[in-house]
Amino acid sequence: MKPKVPSEIAVLQEITCAVVRERNVKRLLEEVIEILDRSMGMLRGTFTLLEGDELRIEASSRKLNSEERALGRYHIGEGITGLVAKTGKAEVVFDVRKDRRFLNRTKARSVDEALSFICVPLMHQGQVIGTLSVDREMQGDTSALARDVALLEIIASITAEAAAVYREEVSEREALVEENRKLRDMLTDNPGRLIGDCREMRAVYEQIRQVAPSEATVLIRGASGTGKELVARAIQGLSIRKEKPFVILNCAALPESLVESELFGHEKGAFTDARERRIGRAEAANGGTLFLDEIGDLSIPVQVKLLRFLQERTFSRVGSNEELQSDVRFIAATSRNLEDLMAKKLFREDLYYRLSVFPITMPDLSARTGDIVLLAQHFLAKMRMKYGKQVVRISPPAVNMLQAYTWPGNVRELENCIERAVLTAKDDTIHSYNLPPAMQVEEFAEDPFRPDASLSLDEQLAAVEKRILEDALARHNGNRSAAGRELGVSPRMMNYRLNKAGIQ
Repeated sequence: MKPKVPSEIAVLQEITCAVVRERNVKRLLEEVIEILDRSMGMLRGTFTLLEGDELRIEASSRKLNSEERALGRYHIGEGITGLVAKTGKAEVVFDVRKDRRFLNRTKARSVDEALSFICVPLMHQGQVIGTLSVDREMQGDTSALARDVALLEIIASITAEAAAVYREEVSEREALVEENRKLRDMLTDNPGRLIGDCREMRAVYEQIRQVAPSEATVLIRGASGTGKELVARAIQGLSIRKEKPFVILNCAALPESLVESELFGHEKGAFTDARERRIGRAEAANGGTLFLDEIGDLSIPVQVKLLRFLQERTFSRVGSNEELQSDVRFIAATSRNLEDLMAKKLFREDLYYRLSVFPITMPDLSARTGDIVLLAQHFLAKMRMKYGKQVVRISPPAVNMLQAYTWPGNVRELENCIERAVLTAKDDTIHSYNLPPAMQVEEFAEDPFRPDASLSLDEQLAAVEKRILEDALARHNGNRSAAGRELGVSPRMMNYRLNKAGIQ
């Protein structure tokens, strides 16, 4: 028999070249199997990778259909493949026909084939992550099987890191699919353009769904900037009036003398600047929804007329005695404490009870810190499109600052904050120093390029590299492979740089 050593060396060289050349890991695993089949006569090569407590076939010399893939799964300790994954030691079956441990799940082998079976573990960082197995035609010389085991163990060692990368890619892909599913559910679950997944916001969503189909008057309460208008629009969007007008009147934005005219309209000559007749918001909203924002700022005389409109759906334009009707659905909002205003005789109790048929309270942003990052990412995407800047990330220190801030201006302040950060960002990331001075907390401050005179040049460069690596890892939840791909670094070099920087 001719010695196999030269051919084994050639196979190892060919596989090593494939590992260096092929960036698609799945194709690499398939190429390794093809090399073993072509050069060594090893049949039915298979790579399995461990997911949880189950081994799944990821690459095979024979194309498997969905049914065969479903059958080709092994729990830890099950069959020869599962035993290798459990013990981390190679196993050899001299005759598969006589060993009951050999399961032949995919039915790829006939019952009378005289075959030997070799299975070796894929080890990465001391852990079993999968197996490599092949069939061999039975031979009388068992020493040939021993050489095959040694060769396969070397190949498994060479390909283990690539297999680990592929395993992480599969895990990332599945996590991304799951995340997209959750986001789709969230978008489907959230009415209108409201964003948030905290308990308080889910209670708001439920209230919106309860009241929207009805004709009940809604009073939306909450501090300025919490998104009360978005709630009003969500109610209108889920109501039977969704195709009808949605008319807004901000009662705090107009002088007291003009509020009544804006609400009910006026006739020509009703006052000095009334040069022609003008319909008011109540008339323009006929058939639709009238949203009265900051209703706590209305004067008592206007409150009296609004109360009559709420009760009768009738009103008169300023300067006219003609009674008009308007079929509208009322939604009101306020950031003021109406109970305090009533105690001071600045807000009518009868109007309050007319408006507060179905109250909805919007939580402050400081009470929903779990939604801050979600909102910040939403505003980041919005500002990226608005200004055409490729800012796609928020650094971990910046996230910490966003979550530590009290947000007196609520969601509106957060939107303004992200807009400023996008405008000042000089790369693809919002850093902590891009945030407004009021949010700067020394605990979370970052400046990776700030010189330190006490360090040498090499030490300063190493500190900068460590910060870049840590930020990349943080953006990918500690996934080394994903962070390396973002930085354009191979998995092997990424591990080297992380170890050099002392990052675990």
